[in-house]
Amino acid sequence: MDTVPLWVLVLALVLLILLSAFFAMAETALMASNKYRLRHLAERGNRGAVTSLWLLARTDRFLSLVLIANILLNAMAAALVTVVAIDLYGDEEGVIAAAAATVAFLLIVFAEVSPKVIGATYPEPIAVATSLPLQALLRMARPVVGIVNLFVRGLLRLLGIRTGADAPPARLSPEELRSIVLDSGPTGAQKHRSILLNLFDLESVKVDDIMVPRAQIEALNLAAPLDTILDQLTTCYHNKLPVYEGEINRIVGILHVRKAVGLLRQADELDKDHLRELLVAPYFVPQETHALDQLQQFQEQRERLGIIVDEYGEVQGLVTLDDIIEEMIGNFTTSMPGAARGEAVAWNARGECLLEGSTPLRDINKKLGLSLPLDGPKTVNGLLLEQLQDIPEAPISLKIGNCIIEVVQVQNQAIKVVKLLRPVSARRLLPF
Repeated sequence: MDTVPLWVLVLALVLLILLSAFFAMAETALMASNKYRLRHLAERGNRGAVTSLWLLARTDRFLSLVLIANILLNAMAAALVTVVAIDLYGDEEGVIAAAAATVAFLLIVFAEVSPKVIGATYPEPIAVATSLPLQALLRMARPVVGIVNLFVRGLLRLLGIRTGADAPPARLSPEELRSIVLDSGPTGAQKHRSILLNLFDLESVKVDDIMVPRAQIEALNLAAPLDTILDQLTTCYHNKLPVYEGEINRIVGILHVRKAVGLLRQADELDKDHLRELLVAPYFVPQETHALDQLQQFQEQRERLGIIVDEYGEVQGLVTLDDIIEEMIGNFTTSMPGAARGEAVAWNARGECLLEGSTPLRDINKKLGLSLPLDGPKTVNGLLLEQLQDIPEAPISLKIGNCIIEVVQVQNQAIKVVKLLRPVSARRLLPF
């Protein structure tokens, strides 16, 4: 080594450590990259992202290249430090041990830990920047990598491990997709995240969770006097009305209100037979149908309104396409009075919330951050009646979970108004 200047040896050592750090950083960055983000960049024409996806599709070859390069570079660096140490201080055992410790420290700090931390911190930018030279190196080292992979695949087959094209395709479950949306953090628009999360929740929601209950259905009774029917037609707030004869379980059709109003203007004498001619066949929906399935059924059947029936064929409620869409994106414009009641589901300054007994428990949980049980009754009235096993006399309070509910008003064998008290754990701590 007398013919080689010391500064050349030191420069060679620095170069070997930098190359080893490059491969360690590139490996960590590529393996830690978000494939969906890379795919988005690739669709926008980013060549580095395209190459990164190409490397990820050949993970076995890429990892073989990185490991071969790292092992060779680290071995050369260790040998070089040892040679320099022996040349300067002799070949004593202490010198060799000190050289080994020195090179191990340099490789751990500068060629392994630091570059890998950097690669894990900025995965996509580094993967995009390093993918092109890695692709070129992989193509040049194809014979060596191919020989190594030949033995590796043979060993993996003996162990029963499938890789590459033989491996089963990775598919994300709805829960995993939900986790991806939740992990997006503040990078995504809050409204978009809310819609996506509601869409995932739609698979677990049934139509009877979002239906208009039977008692609140606005329907037309053909058995009523004609004047009553006409008054109802001219004052209704809906475009379509279920029509029954005698009692609600005998629904005979759906009436398009605009057509009926147009008929009022054209016909001098309007009778019930004219209304029957305007009816279309009702569309019935089983009570246990999931909201997402019903959304698809509405699309396929080209319907917008369904009558929900139980296993005995009795009417339980009504669901519309708007109800399901509102479940995903929230309430939107409507001419129905009291439609903005959902906006009143909020805590006031005293930590209280005054609600109607017919308020759905799902809305309460979603807007007040509570966890009232949803596996039984659908409304706060039903929940309280189930807990009390009796129709209470106001005022009375009970605690369900960590929330105190006070019955304020009882009317017509039902709880009309309740007051919820915010749980202590959910109250904001006021500064003193």
